[in-house]
Amino acid sequence: MRNIAFLLCTWFGLGKLPKVPGTWGSAGALPFAWALQSLGGPWLLAVAAMAVALLSLWAIRLYLSHWPGEDPGEIVIDEVAGQWLTLVFVPLDPVLYLIGFVVFRFFDMTKIWPASWADRNLSGAPGVLIDDLFAGLYGMGVMLALTYYWW
Repeated sequence: MRNIAFLLCTWFGLGKLPKVPGTWGSAGALPFAWALQSLGGPWLLAVAAMAVALLSLWAIRLYLSHWPGEDPGEIVIDEVAGQWLTLVFVPLDPVLYLIGFVVFRFFDMTKIWPASWADRNLSGAPGVLIDDLFAGLYGMGVMLALTYYWW
């Protein structure tokens, strides 16, 4: 189970790549999001994002019990869930996916309240995950507005 948790938390090893693991994890989420939307539209991607978020609570808890730390950078499954939330209502368009990637990374790095509160005050698996879910929801709002008004 430890190996499965490691693979999921690092999103199949992307979180172990150098320098910017969160960016690697977000980038690694994009092809899966595209495939899920191609197969079942936005609702399949939304369900998958929530499923990954719930699964990540188990995987992160197990990961932290073997490789301790507050929020180890190599854990990027939280970026996957957040990135997918950002892309839920984005049409299958490479330019919009790229914009959605940048928008999510912006919100993930800036941690606008209440993401900043969650990042500072929650611990364990919820502390790793919830700020990214907020970033994903912020990104979803921006991408909804962008696609509605300008695309």
